[in-house]
Amino acid sequence: ARSLSVSAPSCVHRDAVTQIQAVFQHSLSTFSCRLTEGGSRIVKTSSPRGEAKMSITSDEVNFLVYRYLQESGFSHSAFTFGIESHISQSNINGTLVPPAALISILQKGLQYVEAEISINEDGTVFDGRPIESLSLIDAVMPDVVQTRQQAFREKLAQQQASAAAAAAAAAAAAATTATAAPTAVAQQHPPKNGEATVNGEENGAHAINNHSKPMEIDGDVEIPPNKATVLRGHESEVFICAWNPVSDLLASGSGDSTARIWNLNENSNGGSTQLVLRHCIREGGHDVPSNKDVTSLDWNSDGTLLATGSYDGFARIWTEDGNLASTLGQHKGPIFALKWNKKGNYILSAGVDKTTIIWDAHTGEAKQQFPFHSAPALDVDWQNNTTFASCSTDMCIHVCRLGCDRPVKTFQGHTNEVNAIKWDPSGMLLASCSDDMTLKIWSMKQDTCVHDLQAHSKEIYTIKWSPTGPATSNPNSNIMLASASFDSTVRLWDVERGVCVHTLTKHQEPVYSVAFSPDGKYLASGSFDKCVHIWNTQSGSLVHSYRGTGGIFEVCWNARGDKVGASASDGSVCVLDLRK
Repeated sequence: ARSLSVSAPSCVHRDAVTQIQAVFQHSLSTFSCRLTEGGSRIVKTSSPRGEAKMSITSDEVNFLVYRYLQESGFSHSAFTFGIESHISQSNINGTLVPPAALISILQKGLQYVEAEISINEDGTVFDGRPIESLSLIDAVMPDVVQTRQQAFREKLAQQQASAAAAAAAAAAAAATTATAAPTAVAQQHPPKNGEATVNGEENGAHAINNHSKPMEIDGDVEIPPNKATVLRGHESEVFICAWNPVSDLLASGSGDSTARIWNLNENSNGGSTQLVLRHCIREGGHDVPSNKDVTSLDWNSDGTLLATGSYDGFARIWTEDGNLASTLGQHKGPIFALKWNKKGNYILSAGVDKTTIIWDAHTGEAKQQFPFHSAPALDVDWQNNTTFASCSTDMCIHVCRLGCDRPVKTFQGHTNEVNAIKWDPSGMLLASCSDDMTLKIWSMKQDTCVHDLQAHSKEIYTIKWSPTGPATSNPNSNIMLASASFDSTVRLWDVERGVCVHTLTKHQEPVYSVAFSPDGKYLASGSFDKCVHIWNTQSGSLVHSYRGTGGIFEVCWNARGDKVGASASDGSVCVLDLRK
């Protein structure tokens, strides 16, 4: 899915495949492994003892690597690897593959190598545990079994020699034990308060590592279980979610090739009411599941229609009761983003095919395709009903208008992929964020950026403007901009002055989503640390917190501002009720 944005060199993919294949070779040592000249299949032949044959196709290995990259947040790397390895052309049903499948099979491979090391050539088992902290890299080293066994034998010999020497020393020292005891006891007394201790910490405590364990949530801000509804139904990670703008219908999009509409209205049956929107393609005159991720979705302004974009390259329009109204097909690759214009007559989409398209929502026809980017388009946003901006991995931002055959403006200045763009509520300023760790503010009145905001220490994944200031329903409140980064922080910016007013630091993993409440007084943030935090935008203080069961991809507020929806990597969707 587009949604996860971090770049990695293409060699990452090749190294990953090489290591995985190596572990398979060690783990399945009774089988010989070779690649055919075409490289499309890893063939496993049976052993001399006639065990059952095994086969591992490179498509299968590639799919596990692809899913691992997606689950780890390397979406751009996943996209590139998926294109190069032709994942979309494989017949693998991704909905049947459980999360963390690659890690699971690698762990089993390590256990097999550990078992090999534990057994002597004659079939006997070492007395004790022959290895400690066997890593994935250790497991693929040549002769790891022989090396570890030899090291363990030497260690056993040293231990036996030390034990014999210790026994002799103990016997020799037995006569002096009584006189030596007081000194030993004195040395064993713990230091008094204020004295130096191990690692410079009182009582020899270990140094604190914020990433070694989940952060404890303050009981005063923790959302109680009875205020959190967990919606189950998706069979894979849920990348996106969005509230209907006029009612408590929550839409979600998943890697299981479905979108779902959950009814959270007071007169519904709680979280049990869901509509399943299956994304199918025509094959042989029949509709079959596409087995492709639903990567984006957006409600129209009056809440009557839902648009979805999929990795199968199609955009679809659905009614609020779950019926497919039309299918929009002109992209030649996955769709990363799509948006309704305010009027509701056009839909805008961004694709891997380097183009953006304006669609007529009524007829389903493409009004105009804009082929100006030189690499995949990642995000789009409307300035008004006919003008929009788009950004890309080509580091450029184009402002285009329906009916114009060239961009009306091009902004250049980022030095890496541009992940997201957003117009402010007045349509005067455009914000962009990038893997170059900068946040830039642009104006149609000039070619260079108005502000170049540099404070984050890692890639900035997404940005959101507050619904405050001119052209909003909260005109008396100052406008703010929020940025979410892979450095685990969220920053709130005063754009007029170009300064960061608050740095929100409670998350411990990359932050993928931020969303302002309708009145702009609160900000929700979601991170892969499984936490949703609610912040006071004026003070920067944490007011609510919830820990879910999976990494958070998206957070969103309902129209009344009393519920927050969140979608997670374990297939769950949670709804937090913030009413007192």
